[in-house]
Amino acid sequence: MANYEIQPITLSDLKILQAISRETFKETFDPFTAPDDMAEFLRDNYADDKLSRELQNPDSQFFFLSVDSKIAGYLKVNQGEAQTEEMDDDHFELERIYIRKAFQHQGLGSVLMDYALKLAKEAGKQFIWLGVYEKNIRAQKFYAKNGFKRFGQHVYQVGDDPQIDYLLKKEL
Repeated sequence: MANYEIQPITLSDLKILQAISRETFKETFDPFTAPDDMAEFLRDNYADDKLSRELQNPDSQFFFLSVDSKIAGYLKVNQGEAQTEEMDDDHFELERIYIRKAFQHQGLGSVLMDYALKLAKEAGKQFIWLGVYEKNIRAQKFYAKNGFKRFGQHVYQVGDDPQIDYLLKKEL
């Protein structure tokens, strides 16, 4: 595997994070999402003020994964009040794990997964959990391979489209 580095993302990285977030979300979900819904989601969910609040939330952490000094993807994890669903204090959320198209199929998703697991264990959590789109079969297979099991579902709003996310968790 190539040389990689995982670095915390700070407020000064906002515009880079915004561009990569929009790029990776669109690449992943364009086949399943109407253009108007996609445009609204990308505009609203990755707006400067929203991303800025997320970056400044002490219960959330963002990390860039770089390969040979190029940003290959990113990770967002949450605990406490920052989790997107109400969970017990022993839970840790892996909210976003994205690898840019040019860097996929190189084992980098596993690098970020291992890092998220390490963070959850260091935080003293008993479970790590996430939501995955019901039609994102590739991601579901990746999470199953990593020991995640389904325990529920919720609606994930993308524009006017109420999409279903499966909720998966793994005991640490």
